[in-house]
Amino acid sequence: MTPTAAQPSTRRSAGIVGLAVIGSRLFGLIREQVFAGMFGAGKLLDVYLASFQIPNLLRDLFGEGALSIAFTTMFTQSWDKEGERAAWSLANLILTAMIFLMGLLCVAAVIAAPTLVELTNHGYHAIPGKFELTVQLTRVLFPFILFVSLAAAVMGMLNARFIFAVPASASTVFNIVSIVAGVTLAYGFDPAARADWSHPVFTERALFGVSVGVLLGGLAQLAMQLPSLYGLGFRFRWRLDLRDPRLARLWSLMWPSVVAGAAVQVNVLVNGNFASEINGGRSWLFCAFRLMQFPLGVFGVSLATATLPAVSRAFARGDMAGFGRTARDSLRLAWFLALPASAGLAFLARPIIALIYQHGRFSAHDTAQTALALQAYSVGLAGYAAIKILTPCFYAIGEPTKPLRISLIGIALNLVLNLLNARVLGFGHAGLALITSVVAVVNFLQLMTALSARVDLGGFRQWSLFLIRCLVAAVLCGAAAWEVNHLVEVLGGGLLLRAVGLGAAIAVSVPVYFGAARLLRLDESAEAWAMIRRRLPGNR
Repeated sequence: MTPTAAQPSTRRSAGIVGLAVIGSRLFGLIREQVFAGMFGAGKLLDVYLASFQIPNLLRDLFGEGALSIAFTTMFTQSWDKEGERAAWSLANLILTAMIFLMGLLCVAAVIAAPTLVELTNHGYHAIPGKFELTVQLTRVLFPFILFVSLAAAVMGMLNARFIFAVPASASTVFNIVSIVAGVTLAYGFDPAARADWSHPVFTERALFGVSVGVLLGGLAQLAMQLPSLYGLGFRFRWRLDLRDPRLARLWSLMWPSVVAGAAVQVNVLVNGNFASEINGGRSWLFCAFRLMQFPLGVFGVSLATATLPAVSRAFARGDMAGFGRTARDSLRLAWFLALPASAGLAFLARPIIALIYQHGRFSAHDTAQTALALQAYSVGLAGYAAIKILTPCFYAIGEPTKPLRISLIGIALNLVLNLLNARVLGFGHAGLALITSVVAVVNFLQLMTALSARVDLGGFRQWSLFLIRCLVAAVLCGAAAWEVNHLVEVLGGGLLLRAVGLGAAIAVSVPVYFGAARLLRLDESAEAWAMIRRRLPGNR
């Protein structure tokens, strides 16, 4: 009989993964800072981001999304029901199929690279050499998808056997290796950078060094997990059988998530295509969106994770009143937390961008343009957070196609508005960011309306009063943050002083928001404060 692994505390495991995710995001931000400082927001950084876009999107869609979830589910069931030998046999079958199919995909992408770049970045033709360089770099970077897909499968096996720390830390290793190897190889590939070590000027050659460094990072993400897998008893054996019914079952588990996730990725590709017509536009949008993802991950994802099991239990018991109450309370708390975050990003966009990115060749002009994009993205932050909560509710009631249809409507709206912006309005990259926010809010309203037809989420008057109070408190919070930061900035513009200014602004704005919320009788202030206190050191 197969030995049963001891299952650790769920809270402890979540804490380990949470700390690893925070570390990964911090090192990911450092990686972006380093590359932005090396190349600036313009032709070279645009080329790198465009070349990395498709393999990175495929990673999100397959490697670290649908494939990882489906494979973990099948591997766990096989181990528990059929034993260790059957589970390792399944692992060899799927890993072999992944190597074979992803290898073919990489070969096809290398051949079709000009077509891929034409479809996703046609505007690069306007800058001499930009399109051709993107094609070359796409061919270098595409094997990344093979490494990270295998790493995701290995992570799934380790998680299934209750090993969390090593796989959760793998993406941090990817970021560290990408930085160290990328910078080292950039100097090695680029004689112009080596000519002046104190003030290097990186050219196109350095991009190839950085790209090879990213590939090595993806390989390291896979390699660091292999000793743990080997310790569990896994031995790789080549088993290629594309007609095996277990592969068909894997795809049947994957495809709903793939289709739903593809809707989001299509919007990303469409926005990137329009941004390719603006030199530096892709870089400005990328840096801004990455910053918006921090509060979205903290508020939207964490609340969605907690909401899904609660509404699922309520639906299973036939308690639709409890279902609606749970969804309503989660939505209110998400908006209560997301609105001040939006105000903070809008009021402090320029100093935040300057502190994080304005180094090396990332200029004050790049900071101003990225800040515009961040302010536009902040408009949709609360909508994005609400979508994260509402979408799982439809899965809980057995209607997963409803969010999919609404996502497809969002794709069409996004395309129409982008064309209007490009051909008529002319708002540039900030217009693209604002359209993203508008589509998020529209999708939220559609989901809210559809779910309200099934459960009681509260009336119009109730929600209107709540949102007005939240907006008033959020504006006061943002204004206080801006005023404090401005007072510190008057004293000077050094890096340390800018960091002190932002820290003081945040320290003042938080009590201002909670104080205003209490005066406006927003009950969520006590609940949110309790949630924050539980995450402080020393509290459980």
